[in-house]
Amino acid sequence: MRASLLQIAVDEDEPVESRRVRVASLVREQAGLADLVVLPELWTTGAFAYEEFGREAEPLEGPTYEAMAKAASDAGVWLHAGSVPERDPEGPLYNTSLVFSPSGGLAAAYRKIHRFGFDKGEAVLMGAGRELVTVRLPETVVGVATCYDLRFPEMFRGLVDAGAQTLVIPAGWPERRREHWTLLARARAVENQVFVLACGTAGVHAGVPQAGHSIVVDPWGVVLAEAGGGEEVLRVEFDAGVVGRTREQFPVLRDRVLGVSAPG
Repeated sequence: MRASLLQIAVDEDEPVESRRVRVASLVREQAGLADLVVLPELWTTGAFAYEEFGREAEPLEGPTYEAMAKAASDAGVWLHAGSVPERDPEGPLYNTSLVFSPSGGLAAAYRKIHRFGFDKGEAVLMGAGRELVTVRLPETVVGVATCYDLRFPEMFRGLVDAGAQTLVIPAGWPERRREHWTLLARARAVENQVFVLACGTAGVHAGVPQAGHSIVVDPWGVVLAEAGGGEEVLRVEFDAGVVGRTREQFPVLRDRVLGVSAPG
């Protein structure tokens, strides 16, 4: 399976619509090079640009949806289009991820469950999602999570129980905690025996330097590819069948006790 992680730089001087057009063009450039393309979290606004959330919030089928659906169809790829601030007409804002099929159809939408901010920022401006989301691709089942979710291992156990073999995690992770980013991505891969594709942002979001360093990790915790700190397209090819073989060779998930319903 071939994947391209688009580590987008968010520049406050670049209009959102200009960035949307630029990113759609980058997605189209992956035609013939990738089966799955992944964008980062809140790349339209910046993950820490709290004042922009309300101003740039859009309905689910808004301008980003339309642009990314068309780009996925043009490129013929599965596209995890990162996340956008979604305005629910009957509720709060949500940090919502969109996944499109190669035909441009919406395969899944995931509202971020764990909101970052400790009683400020995203934690008070956004509503919390409630549902775990998986997407079946031809070669693997993808479990969808976003940024701060990475710190909550029970969520990923739930995704594995739902069939996930690959975890896709867009993020706007700050540079000052970059070591946590790498450590947690590898931990989630090892403990769940899955591939992890974690796509971060570059640039500076409302004064907060971003970590970049998008990373792809295999089920043994081996880093297959890692980006630098700037805007970059990180490409990697991996054998999705390794997940099943790893779980057969080292059947640690079989020995789970806590969190597993007792028989009978």
